[in-house]
Parts: sequence; C-alpha cells; structure tokens
Amino acid sequence: MTGNATHRFRNTAILTVQTADASQVVTSDALDALLVDTYRRVGLRPGLLERLAGIRERRWWADGVSFTDGAATAGAKAISESGVDPAQIGLMVNTSVSRKHLEPSTAVAVHDALGLPSSCQNFDVTNACLGFVNGMELAAAMIDSGMVEYALVVNGEDSRPVQERTIDLLNRPETTAKDVMQHFATLTLGSGAAAMVLGPADRHPEGHRLVGSVSRAGTEHHQLCTGDNDGMHTDLKGLLAAGLALSEQLWAEAAAEFDWVGMDRYVVHQVSKVHTQAMCDRFGIDPARVPTTFPTRGNLGPASVPFTLASEAGSLVDGDRVLLMGIGSGLNACCLEIAW
Repeated sequence: MTGNATHRFRNTAILTVQTADASQVVTSDALDALLVDTYRRVGLRPGLLERLAGIRERRWWADGVSFTDGAATAGAKAISESGVDPAQIGLMVNTSVSRKHLEPSTAVAVHDALGLPSSCQNFDVTNACLGFVNGMELAAAMIDSGMVEYALVVNGEDSRPVQERTIDLLNRPETTAKDVMQHFATLTLGSGAAAMVLGPADRHPEGHRLVGSVSRAGTEHHQLCTGDNDGMHTDLKGLLAAGLALSEQLWAEAAAEFDWVGMDRYVVHQVSKVHTQAMCDRFGIDPARVPTTFPTRGNLGPASVPFTLASEAGSLVDGDRVLLMGIGSGLNACCLEIAW
C-alpha cells in the first residue's frame, strides 16, 4: 500500500475469470418498435440506441432464470476452471447492482447455490458499476494479509424488469422528449454474469498477478444518475463530463506511481461508443487496444469489466499488461493493473 487511494498488491493473482450469458437476444430495433408511437409523438427518430450508443442488442435471462442463477453459474464455472477445492475458498463477494430483496444479501443465495462451506465469508459489495473492481481489491487485500487463501468475486445483472417498466412509463401519453432522454441509459443496459477466482500468486505461477490500483471519488456528482427497480434517471451529458473529469484526476495521480501509457489492453467499463471514444481521446489510448462488448451485450453494469476481460483472455499472452478502468455512478472511479 502506498496511500489511501493508491495501492500495490503483494501476492494476489487471478486464477480464472468466467462468464454466464443470458440466452434471450433483445435487439435495439425491437425496443424501438415498442416505443415507435412515443418517438413519433415527441419528435424523435427511432434508432437512437444504435445511432447514439452503438448498441445493437442486449440480452435478457430466460423466463424462470434469475440473475442469482447467472451469478452462481459463472461462479461454478470459475471454481471448476481454477482447480481450487471449494473448501479452500474463504471469501465470496457478490457485487451485483440487481437485487430482489433489501435483506438478506444477494450473496447468501449465490453462496447456497454454489454449496460453499460455512467457513466461507460472504457478503455484498455494491458500488454501482464499479462494484466488481472494488470486490477484486477487497479480495486481494484479504489474500495479501493472510486472512483468506482464495476468494471468489461474482456478479449477476438483470436488465429486463427495469427495461419493461421503463418502456411502459415512456409509452404514457404525457411523456416528453426530455423524459425519453432521461431514461435513455436504462435502455442501454444488458443482462449477464461474471465470476473470478483469486488466490496467492506465489502458489500459482500460472496466474495473472494484480499489480496495483488507484481510485478517486467525485461524490458531489451523486445525483447525476440515480436508479432503482422501477427506473433510472440520468443526466447523460453531465455524467459523461463529470466522469471524464474524475478519470483525468485519477490518471494524473496514478502517473506518480504507475506507467499506464502503452498498455497491451485497456478494459474499460462498457457504456457506449461515445463514452469509449471520449476515454480514448482524453487519454491518448489506441482504440485498437480497447476491446468492446457493449455492441452485443449492452452495459452489463459491474459485470461489464470482468465480462470483457474474459472475452479477451484467450488472446492475452504472458507478459501482457492489462488495465481495468471502472467507473460507477456516484461518482467513483478506479483503475487496476494486471500483469498477465
């Protein structure tokens, strides 16, 4: 550790990162068709989701499949792939924004579904779309300190309920063009799940070592994007501007400790083509080194960073430097370096 917002990890590695895909493909054209009368009445053209955000489709879970089922599926795949005995997992962190109840935690349902031992601590860490990266940091701190041997970080998100409610809301006769734009971000969301097993690097030379992380908070912007199970209200321009400004502060602070210019991959939170291009322009990042999953999966919330990392795992080679770049409504931002 080098400071409150800057950390170096001593002995933690990623053993595997896995995903679970929701099965129902929902195209942006299909959502536009449900809103065509509203668009016509308020003077907007269909095609906003693909034209502005670059999102062609997203996914929903099949009927009877929940986001906790998705998180458990991804978790089971990660445990199996890691080769770790579940009895050795001392920590399971669920980082989902989606939740069915205020209590108990979502973590307990995933812990039960996975059959993890009673000795495995489990709880939720929620921090909007930054939650999974925060979960990785917490797991690494506990592994480095010797509190646990292995940790499992999971996430499952379900965009269907809030999107169905938003469509119903926007089809009311009193809806205005401003209302459509305030709820636009809700329609960019997607459903999916991801999970990661982390363990001691000195026992797993095949693992991918966590190097360090830097975080920044801009909580004066906590009202720019607010959401619950009934809907999400977003100031799109304000959120983009504040997010870039906060990320720029983080980048400047990180330069004193890390050299993040010319990384082999930049795995950024998947919001839209506008957000991705703005990040590349602001920090001089080669877009060819920024893999994207938002065109076909939408914004998976906290699952988007690990989901995108998993999609790149097969093309990464030993020695590649990977930077995870997460940001969550609130605002909070974090970058975490991995030595692949």
